[in-house]
Amino acid sequence: MLVPLMITNNSLLKPVLQLSTLLITLSLSLLQPSFAESRGENLYLENCSICHGNDGQGGMGIPLSTGNFLKSASNNYIKQTIRLGRPNRIMPSFYWMSESDIDEIIRYIDTWRTSPAPTWNTENIKADKIAGKTLYDDKCASCHGKDAMGGKGSGLHFSRSVGIAITPPALNNQGLLNSATDSMLRYIIEHGRTDTPMPSAKSLGLNSKDIDDLVSYIRSFQLKNITHKPLYHEEPPSLIVDSPYAFDETVANVKRAITGSNFVHIRDQALTHGFDVVESKNSRQTIIYFCSFSFLYEALKIDPRVGMFLPCRITVVEKDNQVQMMSINPKHLSQLFNNNELDESCDQMHDVYTSILEDASL
Repeated sequence: MLVPLMITNNSLLKPVLQLSTLLITLSLSLLQPSFAESRGENLYLENCSICHGNDGQGGMGIPLSTGNFLKSASNNYIKQTIRLGRPNRIMPSFYWMSESDIDEIIRYIDTWRTSPAPTWNTENIKADKIAGKTLYDDKCASCHGKDAMGGKGSGLHFSRSVGIAITPPALNNQGLLNSATDSMLRYIIEHGRTDTPMPSAKSLGLNSKDIDDLVSYIRSFQLKNITHKPLYHEEPPSLIVDSPYAFDETVANVKRAITGSNFVHIRDQALTHGFDVVESKNSRQTIIYFCSFSFLYEALKIDPRVGMFLPCRITVVEKDNQVQMMSINPKHLSQLFNNNELDESCDQMHDVYTSILEDASL
């Protein structure tokens, strides 16, 4: 049975999601020119192509236009997936999108099909979930994770493991469990996914009872009541610290603190650089760029979207004889993404920024 998703804090969630979508779209839209021929195509290009590709070929998100995916994906499954997303797995919830717009996107995806969309039985399979867990640990956990939380990274080559054509999805995910019926899960396990690491049941030596047991175990992850965790915590968008020192001394202190934190100072840049303004020769506003290339590499592997906020930077300004140091707050920015893996990296970066700002003001 599919449980309706209960959305909380609607007034806060919508602007966060829309801001995230806007930032991602602005950063990449120039790379993907598009000419929509229908409303559904236009909606797809605006909301989906950035992750799934203009033609559904995949990217950060899974491929949607492959025959293998379309044979198992009912229109109701796609609608529920758009509506619910995949909590904490990059795919956001488009809960704010109208029913008519979702239907238009589905009609556009239907143009990729070579046969009608499947219709799945909604009855739950009653089988032995204990036996299913044993089978899962033996046959599935190596890809989908010990607790069925999915593979690491996104769908991009740089992010996922070498030799893996697609990041294995999280099966212990309320978005999936409230979108896929047992009969759909059974079909996927039975037939596998060609051109991915997902083998067929036959190649794994699984019989019909084994498949039912696996489905029953996967279904056991489903919760009776589902709520979105609040995305906006009490985190300011920026970190601001008053400096007791003069402007030039503060800039020097920041650079010293950066080096002391094992980061590399890259360059300084006037705050107004690139803007059509007349810069003052005595401008007391500068951005200090720095980086740890090992940290950058690991963060980009988790989620390439973090590159929008790299390299790291601290801005030093003087106004009314008061010098301030300021930076973005990674803990605030992490809430723009639907990716639990990235939260840890953002927490680490928050600690780095805080340490540098504190050291520079001592």
